[in-house]
Amino acid sequence: MEFQPNPGKKLIIEVSGQRWARYPIKTHFISEKDSLAEILENYVLAYLEKGDIVVLGQKIISILEGKVVYKKDLKIGFWASFLSGFVKKTTAGFSVGNPLKMQLAINLAGLPRILLASILAGVCKVFKIYGVFYWVAGHQISQIDGFYDKIFPQYGEMGILGLKNCDNLCQNFKEKYGFFFLVADVNDLGGNILGKSRDLIGKEKLMLEILKDNPATQSNCQTPILILRELRI
Repeated sequence: MEFQPNPGKKLIIEVSGQRWARYPIKTHFISEKDSLAEILENYVLAYLEKGDIVVLGQKIISILEGKVVYKKDLKIGFWASFLSGFVKKTTAGFSVGNPLKMQLAINLAGLPRILLASILAGVCKVFKIYGVFYWVAGHQISQIDGFYDKIFPQYGEMGILGLKNCDNLCQNFKEKYGFFFLVADVNDLGGNILGKSRDLIGKEKLMLEILKDNPATQSNCQTPILILRELRI
């Protein structure tokens, strides 16, 4: 198979003097009914070589693990509507500027904590200090995704929650298939490593550098899995 980069992305980049390939893997639209093992066996394993790193997007792992809240089950209250109006839109979307996401944040962290986070964020914004809301709110609210149907209609009906620790998942698949595994939450504004097989401990900074331009993209390319391969020749 000849891999092609997603639009606007490079298939091969150089990081710290070493060349890395980032091969995007196209899949069907993944739902809660799917199995990660079957996805790997159907789409990924045939293309892997010794030393490859399989990067799994946070969104698909959350969906597969059932960490989803549906729009029909959320009732937007006064505070969610009010507070969401003060949130600045970014290139990655409205985040908790979406009343549904703000309501989900309130449900997860509690209204007092969200009010405190909002007040402190407003004060810090005057001094051009950003990210305080998510730091104070905690509860992985920065990872809430979904409730956005411009790319996939299905995501308009669901909120996708964050993941706490995927190390065990990654290690289990490393032992099962013999390759390195990584779960990452990367968008156009930045990224986090949410889990990795033990062989990748200490390499988180390198992995984020390789992924920082978001080669899987936030568009409708439907490539939630990447193969990272160090090119030694």
